[in-house]
Amino acid sequence: MFYFLYEQLAGVEHWPLLNLLKYQTVRVGLALVTSYIVAVAMGSRFIRWMRARQGKGQPIREDGPQSHLLTKKGTPTMGGLMILAGILVGTLLWCDLRSVTVWVVLGVTMIFGLLGFADDYAKVTKQSSAGITGPQKLIVQFIVAGIAVALLIFFAPQSPTSSGLSTSLAVPIFKNVLFDLGYFYIVFAAVVIVGASNAVNMTDGLDGLAIVPVMIAAGTFGIIAYAVGNYVFANYLNVHFVPGSGEVAVFLATIIGGGMGFLWYNAPPAKIFMGDTGSLALGGGLGAAAVATKHEIVLAIVGGLFVVEALSVMIQIGYFKLTGKRVFLMAPIHHHFEKLGWAESTVVIRFWIVAAMLAMIGLATLKLR
Repeated sequence: MFYFLYEQLAGVEHWPLLNLLKYQTVRVGLALVTSYIVAVAMGSRFIRWMRARQGKGQPIREDGPQSHLLTKKGTPTMGGLMILAGILVGTLLWCDLRSVTVWVVLGVTMIFGLLGFADDYAKVTKQSSAGITGPQKLIVQFIVAGIAVALLIFFAPQSPTSSGLSTSLAVPIFKNVLFDLGYFYIVFAAVVIVGASNAVNMTDGLDGLAIVPVMIAAGTFGIIAYAVGNYVFANYLNVHFVPGSGEVAVFLATIIGGGMGFLWYNAPPAKIFMGDTGSLALGGGLGAAAVATKHEIVLAIVGGLFVVEALSVMIQIGYFKLTGKRVFLMAPIHHHFEKLGWAESTVVIRFWIVAAMLAMIGLATLKLR
């Protein structure tokens, strides 16, 4: 909205500061601060309101670590609404709203958030850890993701220097390696978005465990989006120029700001959980940003922590069905380390360190060409 105002009043003598809004870096900072303020401002009142209406709070897995039943029982969920509010306000105020890419990425985030909200609501009202069934969620997610990818292919700006980039898979490090997947790219990219969404959801099991790696990944992809969306930087780094993707950096800044605001209340001991409302939305937003910037493979590196969490669940289920035995003491893998005797704070902080290391490796792919 303010970017549109800048365009209308640019050069007007009495509004010189508006000229700063032409810089994406300025709007990135303003978007981050705005989303943070919105999330923090909602915090205390929202938590009291949710606690009054949710009664017993989010149901805790009976087969989970026994300490969770004692320390986390009664904690309200759906705190992802705080993050989503910050994202929505920050994006609408500071992004260039003519960008199809911004609307697609924001749309995926919000719709996945609504899906997560429906799941959380079902869990709370039924006081059961089983909300919407897995197949039902996957069907909705794949439909939304498929439509989002199709919109990016047909309506997002195309690069004049990279023919067929919109349906191609770019390989990091190798600057000239592109695999044009044709319309199969819609399926592939949808898998990336849905996979990222559910991987973040599986990671969200300890106070602060998911939100900080999400913010780290958002910051990393914010740098990537700014680089590939700027022709000069993209040419210098020998990466594919993706027109319009620079605005995604502003959107990703709102994830960081909203996440910071949420973490203020989610820091151990958590006063509120983000629930599927937040985890499905944030994972979907990261996946959509990776698709929009043509860095899908890099997402697997930067979000390697989420990948490992998801793989631990799949390995555990698959191996148990084949042999009747378990590979891990408990899945997802963060619970395995709890069962080994690690304190919750130890697991969380060490996983943050891993996420930061993976983010640096992912950023290094921009220069290793």
